[in-house]
Amino acid sequence: MQISPTPGSAVTTEADAVVVGVYENDEGAAAGFDAAAQLIDAASGGALTKTFQAGGIKAEVGEVAPLWALPSVAAPLVLVVGLGDKSEMNAGVAGQACGAAARWLAGAERSCVAFFVGEDWSPEQTEKAVSAVLAGCVGADLYRREKKRHPFKTLLWSGDDEGRQRGAILGEAVNLTRCLVNEPPNKIYPISFVERAEKMAAGCGLSVEVWDEKRLAEEKCGCILGVSRGSSQPPRLLILEHKGGGKDAPTLALVGKGVTFDSGGLSLKPSESMKTMKCDMAGAATVVGAMQAIARLKLPVNVIGLAGLAENMLGADAYKLGDVLTARNGVTVEIHNTDAEGRLVLADTLATAVDRGADKIIDLATLTGACVVALGLDVAGLMTNNEAWCDDVSAAAKRCGEACWPLPMFPEFGKQIRGEVADIKNVGEGRWGGAMTAAKFLEEFVDETPWVHIDIAGPSFLEKPKPWLDGGGSGAFVQTLVEVARAWGT
Repeated sequence: MQISPTPGSAVTTEADAVVVGVYENDEGAAAGFDAAAQLIDAASGGALTKTFQAGGIKAEVGEVAPLWALPSVAAPLVLVVGLGDKSEMNAGVAGQACGAAARWLAGAERSCVAFFVGEDWSPEQTEKAVSAVLAGCVGADLYRREKKRHPFKTLLWSGDDEGRQRGAILGEAVNLTRCLVNEPPNKIYPISFVERAEKMAAGCGLSVEVWDEKRLAEEKCGCILGVSRGSSQPPRLLILEHKGGGKDAPTLALVGKGVTFDSGGLSLKPSESMKTMKCDMAGAATVVGAMQAIARLKLPVNVIGLAGLAENMLGADAYKLGDVLTARNGVTVEIHNTDAEGRLVLADTLATAVDRGADKIIDLATLTGACVVALGLDVAGLMTNNEAWCDDVSAAAKRCGEACWPLPMFPEFGKQIRGEVADIKNVGEGRWGGAMTAAKFLEEFVDETPWVHIDIAGPSFLEKPKPWLDGGGSGAFVQTLVEVARAWGT
């Protein structure tokens, strides 16, 4: 998609459609229209005002109203999108509104679309809005002969130029993550995931290192190797590096869980729960998307992205309940549930980040259903060993309009994973507090390094479409990671 500034006003711009906005102001029929909508309203003899008064235009966030062939307007279609209460406008709202408009318009083939929404928005709001437009144009229908979404060839944007350019980079990164998550498991497995990442890295200047099963054994990554034993697909550990901050600058590590398919192993999942388990590599995909954006934005920071990649299957050599695995840092783990495999993959990956000299760590994982029970489908859980670092990550997520909430890391949760045969178990005692016992397990592998764990089991995969985004992979928290990196460099 080519993205350029608008060449004229909302009235004169020649495009297949123009998008304008309406706020929930009630000081008069036209008072809620943004500046571009007011221009169109005046040129068309009050067509927007009349439609608004008749109830055909609504100002709730993401509501869209198409108006065709308005007099004196160059574009054949004007789409009015609801922006909500102007006093509550933020990056998240901007993204939802513009994503909804883009998704509606992408339902048919359109060569050129011009957005005149938010001409007075901040660069951060514009950035989110542009990225949401790119995401809203792309669906999960990777292998349908007849696509449901049709990306525009040209997007014209009226507003902050810096935010537009950054938003384009972020939108492409979000779509990369979404595409990786939406690919079926016969297309994305550890080796093919690495190949996609290598191709991306070559295009944006990231250095790449890949550990195959032989190197994993040499590096004593017994947990990743244990999880992968039942699969015909060998595991990998992917390391991407962006060196933008100088030789002696601190290093931020982004770590992702990359279980490319999770059957549950011998602790077999029911079929309904297994259908979407291609998404169990969303943490790794999020890291890959964020690293692409960090490199293309040329952020003046040192960032290392690590993805532990494995399939959890039921082959003859599959790891068993009662097995003891030894992680890279020497911690021994009793296996009490083979469906608690993601934390095992992360164990070796986190320990590698520590050994690589990371000054601070963030990991992302579709780790527990317990987190979804606690926080729902739209909110990620934050768990940490360093409250100040967690506050920084939470603040970055808020600036990006991505929802997360801290969960407690009381010592009692750590006691639940103490082992009898080995140092620790890979599950707690019973089902209660499962998100926190999983996080306490991960804490065993970060040493004293400030670390935040983001459980994205809920928001990383949409079971149903949103007005602004198709179902499937969402790309959630790509932008938060980039925002953390951006703040890291200031």
